[in-house]
Amino acid sequence: MCLTDARIRLLRCDLPASQEIDGPWSEGNGYLDLRHLTHMADIWDWRDDSVPRVDGKRAVVTGAASGLGAYIAEALCAKGASVVLADRNPEGAEKVAEKIVSSVPDAHASVRFLDLADPVSIEEFSAWYISEYGALDVLVNNAGIMTPPYFKTVKGFESQWGINHLGHFILTYHLLPALTSTPGSRVVTQTSIVHRGGRMDFKDINSERSYSPWRAYKQSKLATLLFSRELDRRLRSLGMDAPVSVACHPGLVNTDLYRNRERMRRWLRPFMHGLEAGAMPALRAALDPEVRGGGLYGTDGWMEFKGRAVPVGPHGKGKSDILAFRVWELSEDMTGLDLSARLRECASCKR
Repeated sequence: MCLTDARIRLLRCDLPASQEIDGPWSEGNGYLDLRHLTHMADIWDWRDDSVPRVDGKRAVVTGAASGLGAYIAEALCAKGASVVLADRNPEGAEKVAEKIVSSVPDAHASVRFLDLADPVSIEEFSAWYISEYGALDVLVNNAGIMTPPYFKTVKGFESQWGINHLGHFILTYHLLPALTSTPGSRVVTQTSIVHRGGRMDFKDINSERSYSPWRAYKQSKLATLLFSRELDRRLRSLGMDAPVSVACHPGLVNTDLYRNRERMRRWLRPFMHGLEAGAMPALRAALDPEVRGGGLYGTDGWMEFKGRAVPVGPHGKGKSDILAFRVWELSEDMTGLDLSARLRECASCKR
C-alpha cells in the first residue's frame, strides 16, 4: 500500500493477482481521496436527544435482535413508542428487550418470532400483530443478510433476494391494513449505499446460473430502494396520505453483517461510524415531521459512508421509475401476492 497525492489506493496486495476485487471498491477508480475526509467530525443534527417523543405510537422493527435493528428499537422505546422486536432469533431479541426495559423502566417492548425467509411465518406474524394491536404507526423493514454462501429460502428464492427484498415485500402486504388505518403511518425500508452499484438481473434473479455474493447483495438492496419508491408512488396515485414510504441507508456501520467479510471489515473500519449515527437515517425517516414520501435518508459524509442523517438522492439505477415498476411487478409474480389490489382495497376502505 502506497501513498501518492494524498490518496490511498487499495491494492489488495495480499490477494492473488488473478482474484477479482469484489466489493464496494469494484466501482470507480479504486481510490480513497483523503482530502474529502477532513469534515468527518462525526457531528450530525439527529442524535438521540433530538429524536422527538412518540408516546402512544406503535412500531414493528425487523431484525431487532442485534445491530441497527436493536438500536432503532431501543431508541423508539426510549421516546415512548410501543415496539415489537421481530426477529428469527427470539432469544437474542429477548435480551435486547430486557436491556431496553432495564434502561427505560416504562418501556413497552415485546418480542415475536419472524422468519423473513418463510412466507408462512410472515403471514402468521402479521395476523398476530393485527389481532393483538390493530394500529401500526411505523414499520421498519430493517432485517437483512449480506454475502452469505449460496442458499435458497423456503420458496426457492436466492437468500438475499428472498430475505432482504421479498420478505419485506410480503410483510408490507400483510401489514398494509394496519398501516393504512393509522393516520400518519410510515413504512421505512433499509437499503444500502451499495445500491449505487446494483443492477437487476431479471434473467437470473435467483442467481442460479452464477452466484456472486456481492452482486446478489447489491441487487437485493437496489430492489429494496426501488420498492420503497414505487410503494410511495402508488399510495399517492390512489390519493392516500398514509402510509408514507421512505427508504434509508445507515452508511458504513460495524455490525454482524460483516461476519462473512472480516477482511473487508478491517479495511473499512476507519470509515465506519457507530450504531447511534448509523441508526439516525432510519429514525429520521420514521419520525421527521418534514419527511417526503418516496425519499431516501442517508449520511452527508464522503461517499455517504458516515456523517449527519440527511435526505440524499438515489444513485445509479435507484433513480429509475421503469425499474421500480418492473421490480414491483416481478415481486407480485414471484410471491403470488397482488399488492396493487391490496392497496386499492385499503384505499376504498378509507373513503
